[in-house]
Amino acid sequence: MRYGVSMVVVLGLFAASQPAFGHFLFTRICPPAEGGRVAEVYFSEYATAGDPRYIDKVATATFQIQTKPGEFKTLPMRRLADRLRGHVPAEGPLLVAGKLDYGVLERTPPFLLRHYSKAVAGTPEEVNRFSPTGSPIELLAKFEPTRVVLTALLDGRPMPNVRIDTVDADLVGEELTTDADGRAIFEPSEPGVYCVYVGHTLDESGEYRGTAYDEIRRFATLSFAWPLAPSEPDHEAVALFEEALAARATWQNFTGFTADLEGDLDGRPCYGTVKVSADGSVEVDLDEDQAMAEWIDDQLESITMHRAASQTPSDDGPKPSLRFADQQTDHPLGRLLAFQGGHFASSYRVKDKQLTTVNRVIDGQNVTITVLDNLRNEEGKFLPRLYTVQYWDESTGEPVRTETVQDRWTRVGKWDLPAEHTVTTASADGYTVRTFKLADHTLIE
Repeated sequence: MRYGVSMVVVLGLFAASQPAFGHFLFTRICPPAEGGRVAEVYFSEYATAGDPRYIDKVATATFQIQTKPGEFKTLPMRRLADRLRGHVPAEGPLLVAGKLDYGVLERTPPFLLRHYSKAVAGTPEEVNRFSPTGSPIELLAKFEPTRVVLTALLDGRPMPNVRIDTVDADLVGEELTTDADGRAIFEPSEPGVYCVYVGHTLDESGEYRGTAYDEIRRFATLSFAWPLAPSEPDHEAVALFEEALAARATWQNFTGFTADLEGDLDGRPCYGTVKVSADGSVEVDLDEDQAMAEWIDDQLESITMHRAASQTPSDDGPKPSLRFADQQTDHPLGRLLAFQGGHFASSYRVKDKQLTTVNRVIDGQNVTITVLDNLRNEEGKFLPRLYTVQYWDESTGEPVRTETVQDRWTRVGKWDLPAEHTVTTASADGYTVRTFKLADHTLIE
C-alpha cells in the first residue's frame, strides 16, 4: 500500500497502537561533497530538511557513530538554522545513531515523546555487520541485492505484527507489517534516499522536567541511500561531465610562450621573466626573491595543467567512472557527480555545461573549489575569472583557510594566455595578497 505522507499525517500517521504525530527525528549520512562528508539531523516528515521551529528541541539530542562493528564513539553536532550537522569520515562504512527526549506533550492523555534515529552507509557487507545500538526501540536492516529485510526490536526482542512505514524523496511511502519474527521485506522501487520508521506506546506514567505524563511514545527511524554502494557508472553523469570538460578553453597544439613578469607578495614587489614550454614546464627568473619565484612557478604550472589539451575528452579514450551522488536536481551549483577511482578528485558539480565545483582530499585536507565567474573566449569556450578554494581539516572538519582567485587573460595567436593572477588568502595567520602580471607575451616558434 503506497500513500502520500502529508495525507497520512492528516488522517493519523500512527492510528491505534501508533499515535498520530507528523514529525520524526531523522539522521542522514550525506555523500562526500563540499567540505567533506557530514551526517545531518532533521526533525521533519522526511530526512532532507528540518523544521526550524523545533531546532531548540533537536539541539538537545545526543549522537554516536560506529565505523567498526560494536565500536561506538560520541559524534559532536553543530546546530544550524533547521538541522544539526556532524563531520564524519569521508570513506568507509558508517552508522550514526541519535536519541532525543523531546519532552511532554500535553494532549489527552499527556505523553512523553522520545525519538531514536539511525542512518547507515557503506557496502551491504559492511553495513550488515554493524551492531545494534541498544535503543529501547530500533529498526535493524539486512541489505540484499534487491531488497531490505527489516526487523523491528523492542527492548532487544522482535516486535511481531507491527506497522513499519517507509517514505521516499517524493514523500510517497509504503506500509509494511512485520511477521511473527518482527521482520518485514522492503523492496525499493528506484534509487534514492529512503526512510523507514516504527512506533510504540508504553503504558507508563511519570514526570519529566516538572511535567506529568500518562504514557511514553517512542519512535525509531532508519535512513539509507538505495542502492547502498552503486558500482556501475551512470552514463548520463558521464555525459554531463564530458560535456563540461569539452566546453573548457584549452591550449590545442600549444607551442609555449615567454613573458615579462611583475609580482607582489604582501607589498614586496618583484620583477623578472617567465617561460612556459610546450610540455607545460615553467621557468621563473626573478631578481632575488626565491619564495615568490616558487609560488609563481606553482601557480603557473597549475594554470598550464588546467589548460592542457588533454583536459578535453577524446572519443577513443577511456571513459571516466562517474555517477550521480544524490537525486537532487535543483541544487544552485548543479548536479553532484561522484568520481570513482579518480586522482585526488572525489566529486564535482556541473551546471550549464560548466564545472562549478570540484571536491578533493589532498594531504589530509578536504578541498573545495567553487567557480564564481567564467568568461567565454573567441571560440565560445569557458575560462575562469573568479573562484574560491576552501580547505578543511579532514579528521576534524574544522576550516583551515580560504583562498579567492582572480584570473585575467589575453589573446595571443590562437591561445588565451594568463595576463594577471591574484590570490587572497584568509587563515589563522591573517590575510595575505599575492599577485603577478604577465606582459609582452611572445610565442615560442
